[in-house]
Amino acid sequence: MLSGFLNARLLRSALPALSLAAILVAVFIVQPNAASYFGLNLMLQYAVPIALATLAQMFVITINDLDLSIGSFVGLVACIGATYLHDTPALGLLMLAGCIVIYAGMGALIQLRDLPSIVVTLGMSFVWLGIAVLILPTPGGKSPDIIKSLMGLKIPGIPFPIVAAAVIGFVVHFGLMHSSYGAVLRGAGGNPKALARAGWSMLSIKMVMFALAGFFGVLSGLSLIGLTTSGDAHIADRYTLYSIAGAILGGAEFVGGRVSPVGAVLGALTLTLTGSFLIFLRISPDWQIGAQGAILIVVLALRALISRGDRR
Repeated sequence: MLSGFLNARLLRSALPALSLAAILVAVFIVQPNAASYFGLNLMLQYAVPIALATLAQMFVITINDLDLSIGSFVGLVACIGATYLHDTPALGLLMLAGCIVIYAGMGALIQLRDLPSIVVTLGMSFVWLGIAVLILPTPGGKSPDIIKSLMGLKIPGIPFPIVAAAVIGFVVHFGLMHSSYGAVLRGAGGNPKALARAGWSMLSIKMVMFALAGFFGVLSGLSLIGLTTSGDAHIADRYTLYSIAGAILGGAEFVGGRVSPVGAVLGALTLTLTGSFLIFLRISPDWQIGAQGAILIVVLALRALISRGDRR
């Protein structure tokens, strides 16, 4: 029985990597030329901003909440980065810091007033989008040179998006999964009452987690304009769905504080490659979101089967 439990747990943990491997093999079969440095770099160029947005969503999911505003927030950051951060860096940095503070304030509001996170973040998504449109009514602006240079970095042998995603995933994994405070943060999603009895403030924990989500949302928006070289209020409209799907593909669950930073990054890479795979299959963009959703359902079904076998 113990060996079966361990095998099921190992298979469950390996599911994000297996999903990525499966979609990678499918891409190489459909388009053999993609199995090259240039091909991988081209397919995964947007993996970094998607992975950062997925990690932002993961922090919120860790405490049993859901963020429906991350896409609009990334768009706002892109607009700030392409205008104020480029023209007046000090003011731009101050505005981005203020956005993170507001994100932490969302966490405080949700905790103090016991409000559903879905309602609060959905409302804030319209606020973020409205501010972004006021800052940049039409696509434009210019990415700061340092961000553009960083996102265009060429590393011999391994494409930069793969290296960046790996570093980001392992750094967050170490901080959240292998540190004492990380255990406290995850415990807020697993057993908040026990944590409160131990003397930890749920208000401060929720503010920290939402602040981390805001910080990674800022990194996502800045890395995105480093690739696009300009800003747009609607540049990341799909990132909300991508972030949720990536986190779930990576093994996150909506209750219990069960998350995996490395898995979330692998989920983001899987979604990025899925987009390329569907393009190679010449599937209409109108159907691509549905196809990605179908892949997500398949992975969740496999996870449910593994869990059912584990319980038996």
